Amino acid sequence: MKKIIFTCLIAAAGFIGAQAQGSFKIGARVGSTMYKIDGQAFKEGFNFGYHLGGALEIMFTKKFGIQPEVLFNQTKTETGSSLGSLTSSLNPNVVADLKYLSIPVLINLRPSGGPLMLQFGPQFGILMDDGQTLVRNSGAAFKNGDLSLLGGVQLKLLMFRIYGRYGIGLTNISDVANSDTWKSQMVQLGVGINF
Repeated sequence: MKKIIFTCLIAAAGFIGAQAQGSFKIGARVGSTMYKIDGQAFKEGFNFGYHLGGALEIMFTKKFGIQPEVLFNQTKTETGSSLGSLTSSLNPNVVADLKYLSIPVLINLRPSGGPLMLQFGPQFGILMDDGQTLVRNSGAAFKNGDLSLLGGVQLKLLMFRIYGRYGIGLTNISDVANSDTWKSQMVQLGVGINF
């Protein structure tokens, strides 16, 4: 159901952008993703990965617009050496390779009408491959979806975009019975080009 809602949002954004009097740009995005999972089972600290994908930048006025994107995010996470009550479910000291198809729908605000834009909005991540290496008995460790809230800035330099975002997970992504709550955090730094 969530996938259908986000697909409809992106289609509606494209239609509205085509009808709007403002600007409509298609672009590419690439950058680094620093990712971590908050939970007793995981090591502290961020792990490095990358993201790449495409974006629609739809500005209804010079100061307001939306920016739906579709990004492929790849990152890693590692379990701690002491898992407490999770020892029977998870393997300790295991690195999991997580691949998400992320769909952020960002609101762009340009307070001064200049090159700096404030961005915020929801992001839905669809887990494409979790490696299933964390779990002792071949079950899935992570749920298939992750809903997050993003906030950040984007700098417009002619056709180029430089951006930084912080995202915090709103949902529990653990699919392991009797585990604590696992929530994601991420920092994205990237560059883009609009056509």
